[in-house]
Amino acid sequence: MIKFPMSMMVIAPHPDDEVLGAGATIARFADEGIEVSVLIVSGHLPPLYAPEAFETTRREAEESLKILGASRWEFLQIPATMVHQIPVAELNGKINRFVRETNPEVVLLPFPDRHIDHRTIFDASVVACRPLHDRAPRIVLAYETLSETHWNVPCIEPTFAPDFYVDTSSYMDKKQAALNAYASQVHSAPSRSVDACMALAKFRGSQNGCEYAEAFKVVRIVV
Repeated sequence: MIKFPMSMMVIAPHPDDEVLGAGATIARFADEGIEVSVLIVSGHLPPLYAPEAFETTRREAEESLKILGASRWEFLQIPATMVHQIPVAELNGKINRFVRETNPEVVLLPFPDRHIDHRTIFDASVVACRPLHDRAPRIVLAYETLSETHWNVPCIEPTFAPDFYVDTSSYMDKKQAALNAYASQVHSAPSRSVDACMALAKFRGSQNGCEYAEAFKVVRIVV
């Protein structure tokens, strides 16, 4: 039997990834009394974005995380698409520090997909979650990110094949509200839209006999 966790950490490459991949799971766990911390690694910063873009997405992220019930969050403020330019030891250290400070029993991290930031942060997150001490996370899961994960080339690149699901049927309203808080990031169908997120959750639910679900790939589960 899996021991009921008391703390969870979500590592998001960019603002909104935490909602796209695990928004309803965050809402459910927070509602069940689990302390949820979120680390947003990169952001909309120069040189690719105007300085005010970061403040916009930061405000949206904070509103979204409040809707979901997260208890703590932090922004590392690394420019988006440039995470791989940070020295490996430095990036690993930044993520490891947050893991050590929050001491989560469960960690949700991005699946290594089409986006280079997702792949780089997956690698650094796995390093930070290594079972090298008795406080290491017992459960480590990778989440899918709509508009990135499903663009991997089948049989050539890693394919997201979920083997862990969370019934989120009672929390999709919070996920929708959290997505809508990201006014600058949510788009119209068919890509990164509320409708597309709902359709994916509906499909994941149909795979498991519930109305809606979020899907994950197991990295490690210790019982």
